[in-house]
Amino acid sequence: MKFLHLVWRSLMRRKLRTLFTALSIFIAFLLFGALMALRVAFGMGVDLAGQDRLVMIQKVSFIQPLPLSYRDRIAATEGIAGVTHSSWFGGIYQDPKNFFAQFAVDPESWLQMYPEYVLPEAQKQAWYANRTGAVVGRSLANRFGWKVGDRVPLRATIWRKADDSPWTFTIDGIYDAGTKGADETQFFFHYDYLDEARTFGQGLTGWYVIRVADPQQSEAVAARLDALFANSPAETKTSTEKAFVQAFAKQIGDIGSILMAILAAVLFTILLVAANTMAQAVRERTNELAVMKTLGFGDGQLLGLVLLESVLLAIIGGGAGLLLAWLVTQQGDPTGGLLPAFFLPTRDIVLGVGLIFVLGLAAGLLPAWQASRLRIVDALRRQG
Repeated sequence: MKFLHLVWRSLMRRKLRTLFTALSIFIAFLLFGALMALRVAFGMGVDLAGQDRLVMIQKVSFIQPLPLSYRDRIAATEGIAGVTHSSWFGGIYQDPKNFFAQFAVDPESWLQMYPEYVLPEAQKQAWYANRTGAVVGRSLANRFGWKVGDRVPLRATIWRKADDSPWTFTIDGIYDAGTKGADETQFFFHYDYLDEARTFGQGLTGWYVIRVADPQQSEAVAARLDALFANSPAETKTSTEKAFVQAFAKQIGDIGSILMAILAAVLFTILLVAANTMAQAVRERTNELAVMKTLGFGDGQLLGLVLLESVLLAIIGGGAGLLLAWLVTQQGDPTGGLLPAFFLPTRDIVLGVGLIFVLGLAAGLLPAWQASRLRIVDALRRQG
């Protein structure tokens, strides 16, 4: 570190060039952070999917319901530690643009299946006891200014009442995310309330969520469950929750691959910019490097000094960009509910730091090697 001042002076030799190069790297890593957060968001919780949870849907189509009578048979199957179910509601709150996910669930088994939804015990018991009660995520409550005790009407688009009146719910609780990235934009209410008041579809549910006793046996248990309902009027397709979420996300395209391709192109372009900057800096200082060699600096020292200069430039620009990206994503979903899992994971922050160092080393490697191979006589003759 005793030569750090010398390296800094070299960077400041051409302040404008250094500034623009650092800004280019800054923008590249700001974009890196934003794209990684979008990748998580469009992954729709793939990384948060439980390793011990299975999802069972109708074999023909996800939108086709399953009989509620399957629940007891699933629970009695070997290797099953728990089972719950959920149904999509699809109601409208005030205006169709106020979209948010609404699910009819069995409250107790649902919260047991998803411990990442953290609800105060008093609110939990109030919800269990209130047939027309609902719980909502913190982000959703903040979006509409809801609080515990509020009455929320939803106009049905699928499950209508006999008199076609709105479905009215009392907010009994507001849950928080116990795990980073858990969805706080959902609306849960009693399945029994839905089933007794809708005009059709009684005794049917959308899908089952199943906890297996041993995650290593998930595939075997899934096959056992599907065999149980083979040749029935409603055959099933069971997969791990992670596989289900991945398949669901890919219905809108492989967003992750698209984002990674964009990011690779951006980083490669910035690598060329940074490498060109370092090459120009070394060419301008050819005579100075020769003098340094004359004063006793070895090939390895010159190699290290040029690499340190390149890495320092990458750290200044890339570190600032990555930090700003982290600060922005810490604010949560910028769309007001469309990207509930919008955050920058720790693994991607570590990856970003690694890429900063790789960029700095790659950009400075060739100029550093040329500096270390410089012959004093040739450099001084060039001066003359």
